[in-house]
Amino acid sequence: MDELILKFSRGESEIIIQPGGLNYIGKWVSALDAPQLVFVCSDTTVAGLYADTVLRSLEEAGIQTVLHTFAPGDESKSLEQLNLIYEGLGEARLSRDGLLLALGGGVVSDLTGFAAATWMRGVRYVTCPTTVEADVDASIGGKTAINHPAGKNLVGAFHHAELVAVDTKCLQTLQARDIASGLAESIKHALICDEGFLAWHEDQAEKINAVDADVMADLVDRNLRIKAGVVESDEQEHGRRAILNFGHTIGHAVESWFDYRLRHGEGVGLGMVAAAHISRELGLLEQSEVERICAVLKLFNLPIVTPKPMDIEAVSAFTFGDKKVLKGKRRWVLLDGLGKTVIRDDIEESLIREAIAVISP
Repeated sequence: MDELILKFSRGESEIIIQPGGLNYIGKWVSALDAPQLVFVCSDTTVAGLYADTVLRSLEEAGIQTVLHTFAPGDESKSLEQLNLIYEGLGEARLSRDGLLLALGGGVVSDLTGFAAATWMRGVRYVTCPTTVEADVDASIGGKTAINHPAGKNLVGAFHHAELVAVDTKCLQTLQARDIASGLAESIKHALICDEGFLAWHEDQAEKINAVDADVMADLVDRNLRIKAGVVESDEQEHGRRAILNFGHTIGHAVESWFDYRLRHGEGVGLGMVAAAHISRELGLLEQSEVERICAVLKLFNLPIVTPKPMDIEAVSAFTFGDKKVLKGKRRWVLLDGLGKTVIRDDIEESLIREAIAVISP
């Protein structure tokens, strides 16, 4: 078992990484000034695999439980689904000494975390991530949100999970495409903070793709330490934390263009290719480094071009809905060499469209 503590302005998140950890969730939650009621949120696919284990562990610890499920996929990050959770919380009479528990991937943690942030002006919540993307990224940092027609994750709040319980055994049940999607966030962390970690991905590619237990535990640990370090330095994204959005500005626009039929990590990977192109055109990256980025993405079965051509102008226009826009200017997280970043707001529209065209076949 590996334990980390993420400290922030209003408390801390305890992070536990343990294979088979879902069996101990009752014990771990009980140690958190035990709540009388835990309202568990999950999508129907994940609930079918793991809800019984989680509910049994909680109930054996003497904790009352309620399970709320919804359809898997980004479409569930909606006002409609949020309201259904509120209705469930009301029926369960969850009070401020209660607790929400997110069981699933990034969609589940985003939605559940936002419900926790807003129910009774904020109640505690725990997250049990079950995907690579959630393990290495979405589970920590306090960002919670739902989508809006104007853009992805535009309605949200900062609300940290009190406990993050990572059971790496859950990764064994994922489809190959979902594993690859999550690895995009891991590659992102390497590109923005640690070139040596990028080399580790290249060296361990065969074992990572085979979901080797020891290697995946190491991958999760290294990612969470990178993200925790960034979040602790800038909890509410007033400065350095924005680097975690590398690849996301165009990535989110691509996801929207394809009506979220692409996985989040696939969009981020494509966004990183586009951002790398901009970085190269500005003299910040070498062509060989751009090629290396593309090669690493392909190594983990991530696309470097979209499934079909996009409307370049429409995708570019959509990036103005990005949360990093200030005073009408889009701020771009770019690479100033591998493992280093720079944020620029002076990128010409022609270069942005050129970068989008690079990933549009």
